[in-house]
Amino acid sequence: MAAHIPRKRFGQHFLVDQSIITSIVDAINPLPNERLLEIGPGLGAITRPLLERIPKLMAVELDRDVVQRLKQQFSSERLELFEADALQFDFEALGPQLRIVGNLPYNISTPLLFRFADLALGMRDGHFMLQKEVVDRMVALPRSSDYSRLSVLLQWHFHMELLIDVPPESFDPPPKVDSAVVRLIPRERDSNLQVNEHNLRKVLSAAFSQRRKMLRSTLKPLFSEQELECQSVVPTARAEELSLDDFVRLARTLPVNH
Repeated sequence: MAAHIPRKRFGQHFLVDQSIITSIVDAINPLPNERLLEIGPGLGAITRPLLERIPKLMAVELDRDVVQRLKQQFSSERLELFEADALQFDFEALGPQLRIVGNLPYNISTPLLFRFADLALGMRDGHFMLQKEVVDRMVALPRSSDYSRLSVLLQWHFHMELLIDVPPESFDPPPKVDSAVVRLIPRERDSNLQVNEHNLRKVLSAAFSQRRKMLRSTLKPLFSEQELECQSVVPTARAEELSLDDFVRLARTLPVNH
């Protein structure tokens, strides 16, 4: 079989470091009775060791050449392939308690993460390889330069943990950036986090639209200074200074539009 040439338009960087591959599969720790879906299996670096531990795996792959290679290597009884764009794929149709894994294409990683946020209640967990810079933003704490709208929204949906740092030389071809593996576990919403998601997103979008500006300016279309103070938010603070709880408290005061 001729060597596959990685395609830039698909953001293909194939993982080849066996020690990293083993660490990822160990972190996932798949069990035979679980339902796993791999996004972007590529040349099967993670697919193969997963199938050594479980009888069947589902996978979403967009590259037709890669799909044909995978079909030659694995039977349909063991690897159920969906030839589709992960951004458009109907994950919900696969049912609840889905475990999702993947080396996500870096050029679509952020919109995919927002897609997983929509899916959170139907997932059991997720293990994803991403650009290290994106993972740093995902797990960032308030008052740090990486803390962003993405941080708050994903932390509202998930408990997250950076698991493994992955250097460029672990891939073929090597990307120009460092990578990392992150674990996402959907969080149960206790009463402190109950809020309309549309309103939460609205507050986050406004607050982080100009992150160097004070909240009394960025949130002016939504709240007066007095309303901010009533929610224990200092009007002269900036978005990066607020915690998830602060944003939830603000979003709760907005009317819910159905």
